[in-house]
Amino acid sequence: RFLYSAYSAARRCHSIARGLEMSNSLTTPTAGMFFAGNGSRGHRRVRCRATSTNNTHYVRKHILDLAPYTAIVPFEVLSEQLGRAPEDIVKLDANENPYGPPPEVAEALSSLRFPHIYPDPESRALRKALAEECGVPMEYLLVGCGADELIDLLMRVILDPNDVIINTPPTFGMYAFDCAVNAGIVVDVPRLPPPSFQVDVEGIQRAVLEHKPKLLFLTSPNNPDGSVLSREDLDVLLKLPVLVVLDEAYIEFSGISTSRISDVPKYDNLIVLRTFSKRAALAGMRVGYGAFPKGIIEYVWRAKQPYNVSVAAEVAACAALSNPEYLQNVKDLLVTERERLFNMLSDFSFLSPYPSAANFILCRVEGRDALEVKERLASEGIMVRHYANPASISGCIRVSVGKPEQTDALRRVLAKF
Repeated sequence: RFLYSAYSAARRCHSIARGLEMSNSLTTPTAGMFFAGNGSRGHRRVRCRATSTNNTHYVRKHILDLAPYTAIVPFEVLSEQLGRAPEDIVKLDANENPYGPPPEVAEALSSLRFPHIYPDPESRALRKALAEECGVPMEYLLVGCGADELIDLLMRVILDPNDVIINTPPTFGMYAFDCAVNAGIVVDVPRLPPPSFQVDVEGIQRAVLEHKPKLLFLTSPNNPDGSVLSREDLDVLLKLPVLVVLDEAYIEFSGISTSRISDVPKYDNLIVLRTFSKRAALAGMRVGYGAFPKGIIEYVWRAKQPYNVSVAAEVAACAALSNPEYLQNVKDLLVTERERLFNMLSDFSFLSPYPSAANFILCRVEGRDALEVKERLASEGIMVRHYANPASISGCIRVSVGKPEQTDALRRVLAKF
């Protein structure tokens, strides 16, 4: 009973802290839960503590205060909650690729030769293929169990307790979460107001001088708004005394020519992260990769778990790369459908979509409660993401780009509003 109550309280606290609605019901927060900050604007450490027991004194103090990350509800659980078969759910809430991976992936996975043998700890076959595709020598590349693992691994290597990272909200939530896991401090430099959502270059420059951060996290295209960081802005930020981490999870949808991964060997403070989850539709396999400067990657290798990428994941990723025509075709289909989705959303007077260079569209809900819109869509089997915080996207929903028939299904339900 205690474990359930404590877990529920922590999840509820985290939901309040991030302004995200929870997908399953939660109990009332316990009296031991609290929020705290250090009083400096944009300088935060959200805390959420459940009731202690006799054995919690073994837990690291900052972990006692850690709010758990709010993940998307798994497909099977969602199906059970909605009382609908998975094929009857239009899942547009997690930016997944609805077309699935190239057929070579299933073929390769069906004929795994050595699943009983530990994987190559250096993922050599995949890194060789990535080096050819990205134009980056193998020695700069490292593969992880999703880019999420590389974000956490980088912080474990770089951050001492109370070290600072610069975050640029609204953006991907894992940067702040992993910083908290590693006992760091997040300094937020909010992006410019919509519809631009561009990073505040001057604000970042001031924050770097004032707080002496070790890491600056940037995302291009940015999640959840789809804006692209300009080459000129990145060049300015690379002159600062901070490690710049550029997350390019959605880069293929904006035009591969905008990628900066090939520039990593030219800088000693540029790190670029990429993923197979979006363009290659391997979100369930968890494969990400990054290009790191030589002075940094040596220590990331030292700290990495030896068998972090499974045999199946590496085989699947290599198979996906073997069919670039399929990857290009699917990307083109999604970019085309993105324009159609944008125009469709614009047809409704209560929706104001923002331009996007990713495989999703952020949309402001006008004159209605955005959470109610999200919940009504869910009742019809259509899942989208809702945001209540930060203020710049409060009252917004994010819609992943799907297949044409999924856009049509969304239109039919919206027409009932």
